[in-house]
Amino acid sequence: MDFQSIIARRRDGEKHTQEELIFLAKGAADGSVPDYQLTAWLMAAFLNPLNAEETAWLTLAMADSGDRIDLSGIPKPWVDKHSTGGVGDKTSMVLLPLLAACGLTVVKMSGRGLGITGGTVDKLGAIPGFRLDLSPSEMKAQAAKIGLALTGQTPDLAPADKTLYALRDATTTVGSVPLIVSSILSKKLAGGAETVVLDVKCGKGGFMPTVDGATSLADSLAKTGKLCGLNIRIAITDMDQPLGSAVGNAVEVREALRVLKGEQSRFSHLCVELAALTLEASGLQPDRESGRKAAFEALKSGAAASKAQAWFFAQGATVDVLEQPEAMPIAPVRVEVKHEGQPAWIAGLDAKEVGLAVVALGGGRQKKDSVIDLAVGVELHGEIGDKLETGQTMFVVHASTEEKARVAIAQIESAYLLSDTAVPHLDPILRIL
Repeated sequence: MDFQSIIARRRDGEKHTQEELIFLAKGAADGSVPDYQLTAWLMAAFLNPLNAEETAWLTLAMADSGDRIDLSGIPKPWVDKHSTGGVGDKTSMVLLPLLAACGLTVVKMSGRGLGITGGTVDKLGAIPGFRLDLSPSEMKAQAAKIGLALTGQTPDLAPADKTLYALRDATTTVGSVPLIVSSILSKKLAGGAETVVLDVKCGKGGFMPTVDGATSLADSLAKTGKLCGLNIRIAITDMDQPLGSAVGNAVEVREALRVLKGEQSRFSHLCVELAALTLEASGLQPDRESGRKAAFEALKSGAAASKAQAWFFAQGATVDVLEQPEAMPIAPVRVEVKHEGQPAWIAGLDAKEVGLAVVALGGGRQKKDSVIDLAVGVELHGEIGDKLETGQTMFVVHASTEEKARVAIAQIESAYLLSDTAVPHLDPILRIL
């Protein structure tokens, strides 16, 4: 099959056959189609989006481009979760052990960061010794033992997506809804999940800046998931402000560990709500309220923290980071920025500006092959609705150099909108579908 004709078909807005999309996925997986041709197709697909049937065909072809994990023999329900990504989104590090502690089997394949949105794989890489290259057989064995396994995109699982994922990041085609959908769901199918709960981020710090855009993505995920045989539930959540207090890699892992050990915040509230939705969707709990109670109890009792500890050690961690979070990378420069004006309320905190600042610090990728500095990032001491007193710390920058810290400080300061009157706190969940 001639790939140039496939590019031309997409360029001209014509419909692909299923065989063409299988050929594309195979070529991306085994390297028989070069990057420059895949890049041309990605841009054509960005400008002339795939329809629902084509998206489902591409999703299945990408899932079948490598191995699929057969979870037969492992206790059900088999679930997975996915976030479309956002600034400070470290939900998987809390939610996965929380769900496993509640009795679900969770097998997940995660990706690296795209643009200003950090990736779970990058963040977990801050844990000394943590393996992100589990084989399908290792994933199944670990899930059978502790109810939880996670890997990065290995050559065995959805290899076509690994190639296309990196090229999308490098060619500004990340925002294409059909490409997002096929990337997300192909990994879920390859991982063996039957129920998938999706967290679609909406706001300045996510791929979908508006509720309408996020709803369109959610609808496409639901339709494609159904065509591919998955049980899908979706939450649309706020990403106008960063999620939680930390943005970076090691700094986000430390925040996730604090939540697992009982810290309550807007971020922990979202984790509990997503756990409740997953427990209901899987049928393990009859409704979200029962799921919420089960999730709270798993956190309160320490069961979720114990599951996270077992998870980290099962995947090669050489240090107990729950007890020694300082064993993860620490930046050499730490600058604390205080609020110097009159007392004021935080009325806005632009997630995009914060995310861009962290990428510039080295905490995200500006090029396909960029090396991430796991130690850098920012810790925010407040969220929309909080009051800042004179002299109170607004945020702390963790940087590799004084100069990079100064640049980041200026950008993060520009992200704040302050008000002299009280501003309400915002619920992270906008809509449940």
